[in-house]
Amino acid sequence: APAGAARRRLARLVGARRGGEPLAALMAVTSLRLRIAAVLAGHPELARDPGMRRLTQALATQGDREAVRALRTLFRDPGAQRALAALTPVLDELLRVRALLDAEPPHPTEPESSGGQGAAEAVDLTDREKQTLATEGSLLGFLRNIDILAPEGRVLVQNVRGPDGVVRYVVQAPGSSSGRPRHGSPRDVVGAWREQLTADSPYTRALRPAIEEHGIPRGAELALIGHGEGGTALLNLARDAGFCRAYRLTHVIAVGAPDPAGRPADPRTWVGHVTNEHDLVPAAAPADPHPNRYDARYTGPTRAFPESHLLREYIGHLRTVAPEARAHLDEALTPYRGPVVRSQAYQLKDPAHPPEGHPFLTLPTSAVPTTTGPVGVPVRYQDSAAAHLCFPVDTEAVRALLPDVPWMRPSGIGRRTLAVLSLYEHRCSTLGPYTEIALSVPVDDLWRPRPSDIAADLLRRADLRRTGRYVLSLAVTTEEARVAARELWGQPAIRAAAEVHLTGPRLRLSAPGLGIAVLGRLGPGVRCPEPDWALYGRRGDSTVRTAVRTSGRPRLHAGAGVRLRLDTAAAEPMAGQLRRLGIDTARPLFVVACPQFMVHRAAGAVLPR
Repeated sequence: APAGAARRRLARLVGARRGGEPLAALMAVTSLRLRIAAVLAGHPELARDPGMRRLTQALATQGDREAVRALRTLFRDPGAQRALAALTPVLDELLRVRALLDAEPPHPTEPESSGGQGAAEAVDLTDREKQTLATEGSLLGFLRNIDILAPEGRVLVQNVRGPDGVVRYVVQAPGSSSGRPRHGSPRDVVGAWREQLTADSPYTRALRPAIEEHGIPRGAELALIGHGEGGTALLNLARDAGFCRAYRLTHVIAVGAPDPAGRPADPRTWVGHVTNEHDLVPAAAPADPHPNRYDARYTGPTRAFPESHLLREYIGHLRTVAPEARAHLDEALTPYRGPVVRSQAYQLKDPAHPPEGHPFLTLPTSAVPTTTGPVGVPVRYQDSAAAHLCFPVDTEAVRALLPDVPWMRPSGIGRRTLAVLSLYEHRCSTLGPYTEIALSVPVDDLWRPRPSDIAADLLRRADLRRTGRYVLSLAVTTEEARVAARELWGQPAIRAAAEVHLTGPRLRLSAPGLGIAVLGRLGPGVRCPEPDWALYGRRGDSTVRTAVRTSGRPRLHAGAGVRLRLDTAAAEPMAGQLRRLGIDTARPLFVVACPQFMVHRAAGAVLPR
């Protein structure tokens, strides 16, 4: 590896003579452009992906040499690693281009790139999970188990009593969901995906202690079933000769998973591989056939990605689109078709790397039930961007929009206060990726309002502030986020389509369903304090207070270059409120923008007010 790096650096030096770039790098950039064009032609929805936007912006620079330099800068930006890692359809090309450009992201050290020990911790299942896990062994039952435990990245091991009375063991491993955090995240997510295709990946190393801790006897029969990255990790585990000497590995079934090169160490192991042709993750060509391998490839009803990769889509397709494949796989799993006698979940860990967002997001969590399923609180946002547009408005206009209770009053100076239109692009969170648009106004202390509270609160920690911002209206782009906002935080959320661009000097919001658009350019800015805050909402006759903590580098900009526009037909809730505040075509007084930051939101506290 050092010799290869030296050769690449020498090639760069030779190519850089007279301001040039190596021919191989220029050709790689051209190849990447063509690959992106082909992917977007078949999947135009990927053009909205944050990573794809950053990549196409770098490639859109004038001239190939400028594009090479822009790509090199992008690859070395640690903040871009997550966004690029989500681009699985072009990840192979990205890795090759990155190697040619000698643009590996900086690492503090390289000692634990392979061979480190994984770790696993047995964790309790919730009562709801215990009730929904499969009680009989079957392909769809095992896949549903994976889907249930996937949000927290847990692996499930079940003891199943087969038709012959013998107890066998089934390991069920999830993949990572686009836009959701990874547990024990490595320092370089793009590099981690590359490492997943090696036999000693962090995921594979962490699976071994989970299986050992479960107490599976040596020589016992074992089946491995996984989705996405989990399927690839299990296929890698099957190539481990030591593992196959310890256990009789009878079956490996991978659904929607990239297939690493090589065969299982035990030639008797039966391998099943299920792929939706529209799923861009398992992009490799089918492996060479052999007697103990079954490949099922089918064409699902939707081309949209990442929907075509979701496990719940595969489960539905195996019932309706590819029932023959399901029947064949169930027949192969006949020794595991029986009652489940024990289920144990394990949280996999990578001790070589800190948890994602550490230490800011290293928090105790608990599950809160909602109508769409349990939500872990505090809700954690690992990668977000925001722009808060602050408009001066009349205090009486704000008062008319607040709940009709005497003790909730707008906080301001004299007859003026601020209305805040907040735009968020949550690229990775425990609720999944989504866009958020919120209109809020500052309110006084609910019990002892004082004229100076809003100014004094700027000097207090967020958890000690008496004032807060009341959320007048809120729009989000996913159902899970809408339910969380209503049931956890008491905010009047609706679901609406929206597209935002918040990572460059130009701001853009397009929300046709709301009739709202924001367009403009941010000028020079100055650093400002972290915008921690308390948000207020209503649930029945009570007020809900939510503490929001942030970690980022926000900047304060003049708002002269940004304009809000409303469609003439736009009405309630948000557009009507903006009109009544008199800011339907106004420019903000100032904008607080942060292109990348982390957030955690606690569950709302219900107040007797």
